[in-house]
Amino acid sequence: MPISPQRLEELLNRWTGATVIDVATADRIRSYETQQQSGLRLRWPVLLAIAFGALMVASGILLFIASHWNDLSPAQQFTLVLVMVAGFHIAAGFAHQRFQALALALHAVGTIALGGGIFLAGQIFNLQEHWPGGILLWAIGSVLAWALLRDNAQAPLSALLVPGWIASEWSVRYQHFQWTERTVAEFVLAVAITYLTARTARDGSAFRQALGWIGGIVLLPAVGAAIACAGESYGEHNHPLPTMAMRVAALLFVIVLPLLVSWRLRGRAAVWNAAALAWVVILVSLNHRQWLQELAIYGWCILGAIGLVFWGLHEDRRERIDLGIAGFAITLLFFYFSAIIDKLGRSATLISFGLIFLLGGWQLEKLRRRLVARTSGGVR
Repeated sequence: MPISPQRLEELLNRWTGATVIDVATADRIRSYETQQQSGLRLRWPVLLAIAFGALMVASGILLFIASHWNDLSPAQQFTLVLVMVAGFHIAAGFAHQRFQALALALHAVGTIALGGGIFLAGQIFNLQEHWPGGILLWAIGSVLAWALLRDNAQAPLSALLVPGWIASEWSVRYQHFQWTERTVAEFVLAVAITYLTARTARDGSAFRQALGWIGGIVLLPAVGAAIACAGESYGEHNHPLPTMAMRVAALLFVIVLPLLVSWRLRGRAAVWNAAALAWVVILVSLNHRQWLQELAIYGWCILGAIGLVFWGLHEDRRERIDLGIAGFAITLLFFYFSAIIDKLGRSATLISFGLIFLLGGWQLEKLRRRLVARTSGGVR
């Protein structure tokens, strides 16, 4: 597995400082690893072709099965499900020694096909419907595959499926109570923050990079979902309030569980995650029935965006600076459309909107570049 340049420099500095290697040896190692990284970068079209090829093959097989599904007997259907799930892993086993990237892609497709196989098996045998249980079995299969294979594709799947099972189980089990959707949105946002901050200066492994990508992609949509669910209970007067046991359980899986994961990944730096989770709890507690309350939500989102930028500066993470700037800009745009645009004429609306995009975008980009320049990676 290739090592990141930042991690390589840390290791070389540690080894030279401990006189394990001399400066000349460190330079030779640095030169060799740089050449290896350059060679790996030339392979991205091949890796992209493998990923899309595996996706197309899996889609074609699933489409063929779906078109002929009703013509098969239950025994044939179940046999087909077993072949579909096991076939990709068997093919990956044959390809492992010849082309490891292809084997990794086929194992990932096999784990993805496991989810479809679980739900199809439930349909074949007319099992009792509880779809979160199917996600739980899928998550268990993904975790087992990760434990056995230790590759970089099974870990992100497990990181997605385990929280997905928790959220789906909660939404189904307590669907007739107040605050259910709000709790799920709160949990998803807490997990996104935990994943985004998994990568640290001391550990930039591929697994942590994958978690960072997942958190970065999910973060802003999760904030929007949490805002949409804020004050949810005001529209659910016919539903009972959650019991004390439910509130304790919600506290455990919304606050305690993400904090434990953050502490495992980040150590003492998880205190920043605790502050972020406090921000999440306050965000979902706000409601937008009145104009002043809606204004408070915008102010709280701006505060969160600024906090994310400072967090990125403190820990030298450029992606958090970028997300903080993006969140700040999106908050201003939503405030403009909800509170200002209806008070202007059509021409003034177009002019002001254009100025916001031109001048505001320019100033935000200048600010982003100045902030990123303060990190070790420099401007990008």
